[in-house]
Amino acid sequence: MTFQNVTWDVVDGIGTLTVNRPRQLNALDAQTLGEMASALEQARARPGEVRALIVTGAGEKAFVAGADIAAMSRLGTAEAHEFAALGHRTLNALEALPVVTIAAVNGFALGGGCELAMACDLVYASEKARFGQPEVNLGLIPGFGGTQRLIRRVGLMRAKEMIFSGEVYDAAGARAAGLCLDVVAPEKLLEHARAKATVIASRGPAAVALCKRVMQQGADQPLPQALEGERLAFAGLFGSAEAREGMAAFLEKRPARFPSR
Repeated sequence: MTFQNVTWDVVDGIGTLTVNRPRQLNALDAQTLGEMASALEQARARPGEVRALIVTGAGEKAFVAGADIAAMSRLGTAEAHEFAALGHRTLNALEALPVVTIAAVNGFALGGGCELAMACDLVYASEKARFGQPEVNLGLIPGFGGTQRLIRRVGLMRAKEMIFSGEVYDAAGARAAGLCLDVVAPEKLLEHARAKATVIASRGPAAVALCKRVMQQGADQPLPQALEGERLAFAGLFGSAEAREGMAAFLEKRPARFPSR
């Protein structure tokens, strides 16, 4: 499938989804969100081939600078509701993908761009990255999950400060707040993200997918319920070809050769 606003490729088990609208600072419009959703469906349909996914933006200035304001300015209430619903469906699909997703934030990650990064499992940033939810400057609120995912990333009070003020955080500030992990030189960002993805892709794919699901579900559950989910998931892997191979490789002191899911 050929896309106009995103690029999608898979090399050595690592998928890369790039928002490719550099002249618009990779802003998200309905077409771009739809193309992202299609690419994510391809990743979901190829679980043995795609073992980790990197999300990034084209060019040097922006990861995703936000939603496309020019397009949004023409929306009425009903159209805005559908646009938000499309954003939610796309980012929910990214969050639910049964492989680890990594945001490589190479520039502005504002509004919808910050929300896109937060829908990923891991976030690594360039020293030039900038994060924020500045929607209040437009008389709007975050519409692609920012009011909820930001709370879960940085805590309620910090999220309120960021959203109420609309201020932009540099990479160091974002890291201190908990929005990203490592901050690296711009020219090292994709290399760093790919190195992390390569390590993850070498692990048991079913185990990694189950870890992701149990952790995401458990984060919003009471601890006893979350622990029961862990016990069931742990026991359910025993007897699988993946677990047999992983434990045999450990005992035989050799690298594991995990089967595809």
